[in-house]
Amino acid sequence: MRSALVIDDDDTTRESLVDLVSAEGFVARGAASLAEARAALLLHWPSVILADLFLPDGSGIAFIQELDSTSRPPVVLMTGHASLDTSIDALRLGAADYLIKPVDIERLQRILAGVAPSLETAPGAGQEETGRGEEFRATAERFGRLIGTSSPMRLVYEQIARVAPTSVPVFIAGESGTGKELVAHAIHELSRRAGQSLLAVNCSAISPHLIESEMFGHEKGSFTGATRQHRGYFEAANGGTLFLDEITEMAPDLQVKLLRVLETGSFMRVGSQVAQRTDVRIIAATNRIASEAVAEGKLRADLMYRLRVFPIALPALRERPEDIELLAGFFLNELNAQDGLCKSFSSETRSILRHYGWPGNVRELRNVVHQSFILADAIIMPDCLPPELGMPARDTGPCITVRIGSRISDVERRLILATLEQCNGSKVQTAEALGVSVKTLYNRLHEYGVIGDAPVATGTDGP
Repeated sequence: MRSALVIDDDDTTRESLVDLVSAEGFVARGAASLAEARAALLLHWPSVILADLFLPDGSGIAFIQELDSTSRPPVVLMTGHASLDTSIDALRLGAADYLIKPVDIERLQRILAGVAPSLETAPGAGQEETGRGEEFRATAERFGRLIGTSSPMRLVYEQIARVAPTSVPVFIAGESGTGKELVAHAIHELSRRAGQSLLAVNCSAISPHLIESEMFGHEKGSFTGATRQHRGYFEAANGGTLFLDEITEMAPDLQVKLLRVLETGSFMRVGSQVAQRTDVRIIAATNRIASEAVAEGKLRADLMYRLRVFPIALPALRERPEDIELLAGFFLNELNAQDGLCKSFSSETRSILRHYGWPGNVRELRNVVHQSFILADAIIMPDCLPPELGMPARDTGPCITVRIGSRISDVERRLILATLEQCNGSKVQTAEALGVSVKTLYNRLHEYGVIGDAPVATGTDGP
């Protein structure tokens, strides 16, 4: 499938061009600036780019020079203020063609007719071509270290791609085990800071007595045991990214100091009166609902607003069930590769994995795959899985209350009749729900005087 990226800051022009290009059989996307275009390229590598010569945050010619000449798609520059010099410069620097606004539709059609389809994912999607540090891979099934093809995850990928090139703080919310640190890594690896350090700090894992020293450092002799000067996380991550996991577990007085760092860009080591400058991008995360944490006094409201400049909500695994088999297969392939084996899941095992609720999210899934891999021979059967995976989901439907000492026959009668009512009178559904045969159900209903003579079980509802 051929695709196109249209870059123009004029909304009307951009939308018109997207419509024109789409009419020629392209999947067309629009961007209002070079920043938006760069973010779009992280997710989709187009077959052709149509770019205005003059944009709010740079020129189309400079944009061409940013792209690696060995892999960039054809770039067609557009302008309403054409000159011979600019057209020559554009073609000399690598533009495939040059269009004058208002665009000649027939000429645009001729240009598009010669465009070949390309892969939807950028080549390397941030590997050495981007010059941004460690390898970043984006494919149909993964985005950096994140894995999934579901709609909720595609939204997360798009949010990461948009916010990564900026320097604003990011606030990631998600249950434990959903991969919040992986999101932080993706943001860092796609940012201009990728060549610098990313330090991850679990605020709940550091002693409350030491966390200030760990965050800001300390001077020699500032407290008992401080035998030398110590650089804290803010100094060690200078120029890079600091990931503060479980931010709601940070002591309130330290939250005040963190807020001051965010507002002033400076801090003081413990035992010092000398301010230290720092240039650190903050990515914070929590497994709590931020507003509830504020209400409970676990997170300062002013700090929350300072951190939540760009919030990202990471879905629980149960909210993206189509990714479960993909993730399980990925983890299994990793283990097979490590041990030189070729184990696989049985169909029954795959079904159990798909239908389990995964309260521990992706982390729990990974642990389960690892455990079952160890226990299995060539095929991972259901008996290799932890017992809790075979338990039925907790029933959240209607229930009956039973008084201790009730007669079993009375309890059975109430249960059967309540289930029959819940199944809207369907005898077959009622029998299946109770785990008995239709004949047994008819016999019971006959005893209760609900129906007449019990017919022979046929597997279908009687009159």
